[in-house]
Amino acid sequence: MSTRSFVARPTETGYAGIYVHFDGYPSSRLPLLLAAYQYRFNRDVEAMSVHLIDEVTIAWDELGTDLLDGAPKSLATQLAGRERWPSRQMENVVNADGSPAEREVITEANSRSLVEWGYVLRPEGIEVISLTEATRGPVIDWNTDPHTRFSDHLSLWLPGQPAPATRPPRSAPSPAAPSPASPAARPATHR
Repeated sequence: MSTRSFVARPTETGYAGIYVHFDGYPSSRLPLLLAAYQYRFNRDVEAMSVHLIDEVTIAWDELGTDLLDGAPKSLATQLAGRERWPSRQMENVVNADGSPAEREVITEANSRSLVEWGYVLRPEGIEVISLTEATRGPVIDWNTDPHTRFSDHLSLWLPGQPAPATRPPRSAPSPAAPSPASPAARPATHR
């Protein structure tokens, strides 16, 4: 089952972006986007936006581990496990009448009916919008550690509220005393 989301850039009136079909929850999307910004795109939000939004023909089926290129191996392994897969665009998509589908830009006007989560790549960080709860959301600073664990609870991602996240432990707990406040990181799901 998919968790529909979008990745967008800010506009004068809101945002404009592209649909992403799989793995839209903050717990998997935010660490991937933060790591991509910090390592693959060398902290260049415009280069990242061009790649994720402008260079897509129709939409993304899924964002892959190629976005972790340049990241430390330990981080890539934590976020994706040992498996590697490329980002995949949707292909051979047709409308109900059989005509080829065209790219649909996701904006604040049409996003609520299309997706559950939105990620706006702002100069200061990633705005996370829980579209079933709000039309705006908190902004996660670009300097946030990609190891950070983010909540997937829709109602916690509200404007003016702190981001629902916990920092990872500095060192691993001993096997005899696991920390209940630090659940194991869930690797990104590959479809």
